[in-house]
Amino acid sequence: MGADAPLDRAHSSLDGLSVGDAFGECLFHDQQGIELRLVPPPRWVTTDDTEMAVAVVDVLRRHGAIEEEALANAFARRHSVDPYRGYGPGAHDVLRAIHSGRSWKDAAAEAFGGRGSMGNGSAMRVAPVGAYFAGDEGRVIEEAKKSATVTHAHPDGQAGAIAVAAAAGWAARGGGEAGGLFDTVLAATPPGPTRDAIAKTSKLQLDSDPLAVALEVGAGWNTLCADTVPFCLWVVARHSNDFCEALWTTVSVPGDRDTNCAIVGGVVASLTGRDGIPDDWLKSREPLRHDLDLSGD
Repeated sequence: MGADAPLDRAHSSLDGLSVGDAFGECLFHDQQGIELRLVPPPRWVTTDDTEMAVAVVDVLRRHGAIEEEALANAFARRHSVDPYRGYGPGAHDVLRAIHSGRSWKDAAAEAFGGRGSMGNGSAMRVAPVGAYFAGDEGRVIEEAKKSATVTHAHPDGQAGAIAVAAAAGWAARGGGEAGGLFDTVLAATPPGPTRDAIAKTSKLQLDSDPLAVALEVGAGWNTLCADTVPFCLWVVARHSNDFCEALWTTVSVPGDRDTNCAIVGGVVASLTGRDGIPDDWLKSREPLRHDLDLSGD
């Protein structure tokens, strides 16, 4: 395996994440298009899911690890250049504070009345971390937690990132049976609501109706890790080798469709590679803007 293999894996995961994000965003309110499986016409515009994931990959490329200060500044800088990408209110507050010179530790800790965020933003951007460090499961956990901490001080916000990164690492190592996915994720994820919901999801049949599964565990309706990550992992377990089916299944359920598709796309592409993503879907997605945080206003 060449020296560039970790970064290549991260870029494949990022392609899947960003295509999934844009796909889910295009179809967010298009129930007829979903039911008829009408692939949206170009151009597919990405959201904050992709903006933050690109920053993650750029920091990995520059530093070979998640360097928290660099990542916090990259997030804040990208937000300041283009804040109209669907960032949630909590993210706006934290990123504006960091950009104004506030310590990321303080900004993250003060979010949500001092509780810190446990929103699904930590999970939506992290799959490339798992793909990058796939060869070292302990490092996957460590780096995923660091990627979350800069905006998510709540332990369950960090748990969501760890769970998705562990899934992407499993996928990048070649995947396998659904039980292996859930075993890997549960072994990595710290105790709390997200882990409890993943454990519950691991017992659901893969041939269940997706909406029924979502009614059991959520589909991002509260935009929390605990009600987003479990459903996404169930879809990955069901369609780990089929990028298109994974995304159509994900988007079929009302909820946080762009984020759900970003999580699923990032994990599945960690297994299938870029070749598993339809070329016309990749071409429909708007170009990714790497190193935007290093450019001028």
